Amino acid sequence: MSIKIADIAFTGTPVTDMKEARVFYEGILGLAPTHVFEFEGKSWIEYDIGPGKSTLAITDGSPEWKPSAGGTAIAFEIPDFDAAIAHLKANNVAFLGEPFETPVCRMALISDPAGNTITLHHCKKGHH
Repeated sequence: MSIKIADIAFTGTPVTDMKEARVFYEGILGLAPTHVFEFEGKSWIEYDIGPGKSTLAITDGSPEWKPSAGGTAIAFEIPDFDAAIAHLKANNVAFLGEPFETPVCRMALISDPAGNTITLHHCKKGHH
């Protein structure tokens, strides 16, 4: 027997400096917070993304949950890949290598201020 998974509720990623993280996610990536929860000096910030309203959450609320380049794996679909790459480079965002191409997409790996890896993805026409 198996369980039925209906959807992804959210993708969560830990951060170490919430102010710096919000500058990155909101100021540089352009995400708008949809829910902000404050508790005991810690935060949980949610960003709804895309037409299906997938949610990315960032938090500094758990000392056991640490940022890691090998941890959370989220990929953002980017409609204008070249413009996004230029914007991120202009804002001195750390790239983990040069953007690359596969038969079905273009991708780039960047690092948020806490060291978490984020994938930027652009699906080519005719795929997904």
